[in-house]
Amino acid sequence: MSALAEVSGSVASIGYGLAAIGPGIGVGLIFGNGVQAMARQPEAAGLIRSNMFIGFALTEALALIGIVMPFVYGK
Repeated sequence: MSALAEVSGSVASIGYGLAAIGPGIGVGLIFGNGVQAMARQPEAAGLIRSNMFIGFALTEALALIGIVMPFVYGK
């Protein structure tokens, strides 16, 4: 049981590191599909780009919330 007590301090950091994988993949998918959509319909590039950046901001907000949570709920 003492080994678990020694590891508990870095569990939040490991958890955030694993949680950052999701937003990283999400941002890659957003920009990859956005570029593909702009290549298919260049006349809609402005609308696609604005929606792409809104999706990027929402995805990164999840990552930033993940950074803050260990500090808020940590002991």
